Amino acid sequence: MKNKKVSFTCGFLYFICSMLLLISCKKSSDTFSTQTLNDYYPLQTGKYITYQLDSLVYISFGTRDSVITNELKYQVDSLITDNNGRPAYRVFRLIRKNQQDAWRPESTFMVLNTGMNIEFVEDNLKYIKMTAPIQNDKSWKGNCYLSNFIINNPSYNYLDNWDYTYSNVGGQEVVGNYTLANTLTINQRNESDGLPDNPDAYSEIVFAQEKYAQGIGMVYKKFFRKEYQPNSNGTGGNVADGSYGVEYTMIDHN
Repeated sequence: MKNKKVSFTCGFLYFICSMLLLISCKKSSDTFSTQTLNDYYPLQTGKYITYQLDSLVYISFGTRDSVITNELKYQVDSLITDNNGRPAYRVFRLIRKNQQDAWRPESTFMVLNTGMNIEFVEDNLKYIKMTAPIQNDKSWKGNCYLSNFIINNPSYNYLDNWDYTYSNVGGQEVVGNYTLANTLTINQRNESDGLPDNPDAYSEIVFAQEKYAQGIGMVYKKFFRKEYQPNSNGTGGNVADGSYGVEYTMIDHN
């Protein structure tokens, strides 16, 4: 009887442990079942997103700024292959001043979902836009493939060694006129050097961030880079060449 009791007790405990493990695995699976690269960066022919594009430019030799507003469309064209024979998608970027104007082709780029990364290639420059698994605080070197380009083009040093980091995964976000229930934010850069608040001192600011919504793709983007050079006499200064900003805000999608 004693052996049977021990056997029953062990069997019962095994059953309970198995059920707890099953429940635990199910909860984990449920939690991450939609957190895939394809969910936040869907790629299929005909997919498009339209943005309001606000471009910040510096004029009058860097003494004044101005904002130029256009509409921008990212449209997935067709399935192609990259230089390594991997399946990828060609994406067109089109621009117009407003809804009354016709779309004009602006550039073409390529996007590849490897299962582990979203690779974005434009002008032969590759960025790792997203990586798996998708979870808060996960970080990766999104500009790691730009090393040779930066070495040969020192004026782009500000793109070096960026740490892309997920935040607000699964959170709600208001973008333009849309309230989006399931989004994520990718913080790419937020750095300043010098004394930005002092008009008589050198400073540089670099900020980059993108936001994605489940089933849609990128719904918001902001990039800002400003390098300020003081005058040699210590009074005032001007914004250096290469300083600019862009802000994409989604206004339409399919």
